[in-house]
Amino acid sequence: MRWLVGWSSTAARALGAETAGATGYDGETLRPVGSHLLWGDPDPLWAVGDWRPDEVRVVHADAENRIAVLGICGASDEELRRGLFTARGGALRHLTAWPGSYTAVVQAGRRITVCGDLAGARPVFHAPWEGGTAYATAALPLADLTEANLDFGHLAALLAAPEVPAALRDTTPYEGVRRVAPGHALVLRAGARDIVGYEPVASLAVAAPPADPDRAMDAVRDALVEAVRVRLAAPRHVPGLDPGPVPGMGPAERRAARGMPVPGIGADLSGGPASGTLALLAAGLPGRPGTLLGHGTGAGERLLAVTFNDLAVGGREAELERAGALAANPRLHHVVVTGAEDTLPYADLDGPLTDEPGPSLVTAARHRARLAAGSADHFTGHGARQVLDAHPARLADLLLDRQRRHLVRPVAALTRADGSVLVPARVYGAARRLSRTPYRTGLEALAERLMRRRFDEPKGAVGASLAALTWARPGPAARWLTGEALAEVSVLLQTGADRAAGGPGQRPGEFRARTVLARHAADLRVLEQAAEVRSQRLHAPFLDNQVVRACRDLPEALRVKPGARAAVLRTVLEGAGVTDLPPGWGTPSHASSAAAARTGLRLAADSLVDLFDTPLLADAGLVEARVVRKAVREAAAGEPLPLDGLADLVSLELWLSRLLARRGTCWTGTPARARAVPAGIAPQRGALRAGARPS
Repeated sequence: MRWLVGWSSTAARALGAETAGATGYDGETLRPVGSHLLWGDPDPLWAVGDWRPDEVRVVHADAENRIAVLGICGASDEELRRGLFTARGGALRHLTAWPGSYTAVVQAGRRITVCGDLAGARPVFHAPWEGGTAYATAALPLADLTEANLDFGHLAALLAAPEVPAALRDTTPYEGVRRVAPGHALVLRAGARDIVGYEPVASLAVAAPPADPDRAMDAVRDALVEAVRVRLAAPRHVPGLDPGPVPGMGPAERRAARGMPVPGIGADLSGGPASGTLALLAAGLPGRPGTLLGHGTGAGERLLAVTFNDLAVGGREAELERAGALAANPRLHHVVVTGAEDTLPYADLDGPLTDEPGPSLVTAARHRARLAAGSADHFTGHGARQVLDAHPARLADLLLDRQRRHLVRPVAALTRADGSVLVPARVYGAARRLSRTPYRTGLEALAERLMRRRFDEPKGAVGASLAALTWARPGPAARWLTGEALAEVSVLLQTGADRAAGGPGQRPGEFRARTVLARHAADLRVLEQAAEVRSQRLHAPFLDNQVVRACRDLPEALRVKPGARAAVLRTVLEGAGVTDLPPGWGTPSHASSAAAARTGLRLAADSLVDLFDTPLLADAGLVEARVVRKAVREAAAGEPLPLDGLADLVSLELWLSRLLARRGTCWTGTPARARAVPAGIAPQRGALRAGARPS
């Protein structure tokens, strides 16, 4: 894990950079373990973890004005200096408009500004500490610093309504540690904190001006190409020397067995449009895209393209065939990683402690098997579906903008999938109801559903679309929560409804799309930590700020067309000079993922039942152990239960067990007891009440 951490104190102390940090126990200096000081007191900032030299830049204007950028950023030092001067006057948006994925921290006198990203993949957290405010890009260091206990209200909301901001609010799994919402920045002035948004808010009084589809797609192409280009321009990294040969193993097998990625740049190549677009862009742009000569595969400058072939579950034959056709590009070096039953979901549940829980914990070993054969810098297509596809609730946005004619094609596609002549009336009626439903009413309806335990939803593609045509909906794991947990979340929603008289400031479809993106970005961050390969960096260009902005400017009429994502990415590739794509490129496929999850659950059913023999979730008052065990057995037997809900339960139970089993802390200058959740989980009723107080 890598993060930055610092604080803003109420009083200025005249300490030098060599002695930066507060005084801890026994006079020892309090500072993060394994940290590198970027600047010192009175408001110090540290970079923690295995940052590369080119990933950390600090530009000074003078002794009291400076900017730090951590991550991949395409701005030059002179652009950073100009950005510092502009931010000193209060303008922040330009700090997030450079290509790449990074966190920017600006110090102007005693004012500290930390910018989060638009998607939520690089979040910012803060907590009150010593009369001031501590901040970090990870929640666990702040929880250790403040000895925070678990926030049971947040954990309940994470299971009951994971895509509803009114339920999650700005809380984290740690009590007292807060999250800065995507698209916002944390501003600290001598210890006092403020949260400010840096994105302009569109008016709901009038419809947005019609956007030109061609110009919007050109903007997506330019942003995506620049996102790939800035990563190709970064220095190449060699993960370390190969210790020597192993009998019966080639260089690639030896490297994978030792957990060492291939030097250079590579990409996933699943056969889908997102990963294929990034691989072809990275291989086709000018420069040296791939592995280094003399290291690894001997492939020269060809881009390493990794395809995962699941031998335990079929259904991806067409995608694999398309991946093979794409890999015929002479600038690609294709590697196929095979997986058996030991790489199925739930097969290997051992792993490191992540900053927060996420459903990807049950599939981390599966991803690690693929990434171990990847490169030191590895492109992934995560986020493409969330930023490009149309959420079903966007149909209500079209009605609000009086663009009913654009509902014809998506409704026709649903009609063909369902085969019923009643589909158009049902979909149009649901979209019309949503367009006329206030946000507050939507929250109250969800609170009522949770209280009355109404979780049944229509089946099939049409049913999923109808269920999504709402301001808020329960999470897939909500049906297994205790009545007390659901009641606590219902109270949070009622409180949020009372505060949200004016609504979220967005149309329902746009609002739902942003919440889904934030949920996906948070889980991707968990996956990066859980499946981390030493010396490897995962790159998700679709989650870069500029790419997200360009995708948000795509017109609604273009988004709702069937196959819109593949059409946009095809246009992106054509603009970059790539036209020879295999037949069927862009065809969506989700059946294999669901089949793998069900097969893995069936094979691991006994171990999962043992996991919930005396679960920590039951000690926290969130579930009843026998209810979850029964659900695991029924799902393993083939009952039509929501598998993603079980993944939420299993991953949260795993995360709690890893958190309570850890030793040590993120800080020096504190005894071993000074860490998050020092007292563990005490079985008690009413455990949620303390964590469910509105902030």
